[in-house]
Amino acid sequence: MLRALWRFITIIILAGLVGAALVLVLSPNPRLTVQEWQTYPNNDRYDELIVELAQKYEVDPMLVKAIVWRESSFQKDKVGKDGERGLMQVTEGAAKEWVKAEKVENFVPTDLFDAKTNIDAGTFYLKKSLDRWKTKDDPLTFALAEYNAGHGRVQHWIEDSNMGKAATASDLLDTISFPGTKNYIEAIVSRRDFYKKRGRL
Repeated sequence: MLRALWRFITIIILAGLVGAALVLVLSPNPRLTVQEWQTYPNNDRYDELIVELAQKYEVDPMLVKAIVWRESSFQKDKVGKDGERGLMQVTEGAAKEWVKAEKVENFVPTDLFDAKTNIDAGTFYLKKSLDRWKTKDDPLTFALAEYNAGHGRVQHWIEDSNMGKAATASDLLDTISFPGTKNYIEAIVSRRDFYKKRGRL
């Protein structure tokens, strides 16, 4: 009886491993699929909010979700080393811009631990950055650099390129002095493309 039970458990485990291997083989990016499994069940918990608020600001929801994944691994109570808060790791400065523009009343920084508030403020800031760089050859690269390192540093890197207003995304990437910012941009674009290839958030 015990031997039959162990045989059954072994078959179930092997079937699970074969199923997982099949999912990885069919995945547009096996490495990112494994990362999805590591954040389960949180990785789709905020999808409805992401879609709602991405539509509000006319931003790609797959991009917003990629930022949430990179910034917080879907942990709404996360606090960054510089005081960034929540799912999109929104700073108090960025939140104040959002509060003023959206005429939000009675805001306190701890409100950024609320998922809807955080995604609203973070997506607002992302949209503002995308609009700021919309005349560039690749506005997303500039916007993500700004989201990660701040507007002032992006301006500094543009100056370092000696290209001025003609600076391209490639020029920016060549002059970014923070390896973490380059990795950040690459990770988010890869994650967004992963969502696009599989056809869902």
